[in-house]
Amino acid sequence: MFKRLIIALIMSGLFGALLLAGNADAADKAAKAANPVVVMETSLGKIAVELYPDKAPATVKNFLDYVKNGFYDGTIFHRVIPGFMIQGGGFTTDRKQKETRAPIRNEADNGLKNDRGTIAMARTASPDSATAQFFINLVNNENLNRPRPDGYGYAVFGKVIEGMDVVDKIAATPTQRLNMLFANIPVTPVVITSVKIR
Repeated sequence: MFKRLIIALIMSGLFGALLLAGNADAADKAAKAANPVVVMETSLGKIAVELYPDKAPATVKNFLDYVKNGFYDGTIFHRVIPGFMIQGGGFTTDRKQKETRAPIRNEADNGLKNDRGTIAMARTASPDSATAQFFINLVNNENLNRPRPDGYGYAVFGKVIEGMDVVDKIAATPTQRLNMLFANIPVTPVVITSVKIR
């Protein structure tokens, strides 16, 4: 009987260890599977954005590379259009354009929509021209979803999960027209002080 008790204790301890190991493995897998989140500190408050690497792998990698290099620190939201979107990530507070890496492939065919609160890549008329600039949709902008407006669409790669009130505050800031490039720039600069991975 004593022998059976010892075996039972050993087995229960072994089972417990296996259970703990299994739980640790599950937790590790869950952590690896979790989408990355970046926290954008701005002069008007904090915005947290969840990114979707499973849907837009090249876009998310590109964005995170800029984040890791501190590229966005000290840039501004230079284009603010209420009822449409806020755009930033390319110009310094003195309106100088930052040098970027090569453009990336447009991933607007990933099924994600330009709905309120989503973040997407800004680009020129060329579909594969996005570099560092991004915009956050203030409303459901169906006209930006592939195949609109030009057959290619604008690539969504994440969504605001905290701080939409800050996004709306940025959208409400008074703007001015300085020239063709800065036609909707805030009168008082809205600065991105830092972007970090949470």
